[in-house]
Amino acid sequence: MILTVQGKPAYVYTGGKPFDASLPSAVFIHGAEHDHSVWALQTRYFAHHGFGVLAVDLPGHCRSAGPALTTVTATADWLAALLDAAGVQRAFVAGHSMGSLIALDFAGRYPERATHLALLATAMPMAVSDTLLEAALHREPDAIAMVNDWSHSTLAAKPSCPGPGFWLHGMNQRLMERVAATGEPHLFHTDFTACNTYADGLARAAEVRCAVRLIVGRRDAMTAPRAAMALADALAQRGVAIDTVTLEAGHALMTEQPDATLDALFSFASSPPRVAS
Repeated sequence: MILTVQGKPAYVYTGGKPFDASLPSAVFIHGAEHDHSVWALQTRYFAHHGFGVLAVDLPGHCRSAGPALTTVTATADWLAALLDAAGVQRAFVAGHSMGSLIALDFAGRYPERATHLALLATAMPMAVSDTLLEAALHREPDAIAMVNDWSHSTLAAKPSCPGPGFWLHGMNQRLMERVAATGEPHLFHTDFTACNTYADGLARAAEVRCAVRLIVGRRDAMTAPRAAMALADALAQRGVAIDTVTLEAGHALMTEQPDATLDALFSFASSPPRVAS
């Protein structure tokens, strides 16, 4: 589905069913150099089990017009505008990696619009090494190769995604290459810089009012579970209902543990909303 957001076309995948704003809404936000397709299994299940699904392509990524937004805050504002365009006031919001920062900023600055907040493979701060930033700017194929290796904790998760015989590493590499080919120059560097420079996460956590679930990979080499501890503490101090689900996976949770990720997301999204006092 194409929406007009801030005057430009934006693509959202609706999980194989027409979007119905009268249903509970679920929004899914991808990470750096990715698109909506990383949520393929999870979004289809949500769409066929009572939710209206909006899995976004962020600006400048694949089917959404650019330019790519350069800050997490600007992208969170874009997300609020996208919900307006879809006729959605409140939604379950899930974000992976860079998308988790966008989801957090959105839920902190628009607290009345998030019913639940799921942060997958998150970290605060989400620092990016100088080596990776340099590679993303000047040697994008090398950056894609590095991130692809670091994102996976196994060669072939069972039953793999979307089924036996599919190559997780190859699928992810081709996706990043496709996003790079269809997007603007240096998109990976733009995404990584937005993550690296985002410093408002703990402040936003203090403004979140809905329940939060952290979903982390025990073997995540990109955003190790311990990197989310400061964020979890900040949310708990606010009185937010928060829990953590740890999966036997690396950074690519949605493909290495697709069913477990879906279970963690759907059980949470289906629970009654809880608001911090």
